[in-house]
Amino acid sequence: MSEPIVAGKAPIPIDVEAGRSYFWCSCGKSQKQPFCDGAHKGTDFVPTQYKATETTKVWFCACKHSAKGALCDGSHKAL
Repeated sequence: MSEPIVAGKAPIPIDVEAGRSYFWCSCGKSQKQPFCDGAHKGTDFVPTQYKATETTKVWFCACKHSAKGALCDGSHKAL
């Protein structure tokens, strides 16, 4: 599998709504970071679904290297 493009080196805070699904860009090519805009077409990447369990703020990964998938785990600090 190809390496994702680092879209940013800091997480992106987003207010999410309980029960709603969000599709996180895993390739780094989307112009609508941190969400998918279909720019992955023709690559090995697919968007990752994140389903909010509560209405709150979450920190989506922008570096695309998080072991927690869509959510930041601090991996950007090592890039």
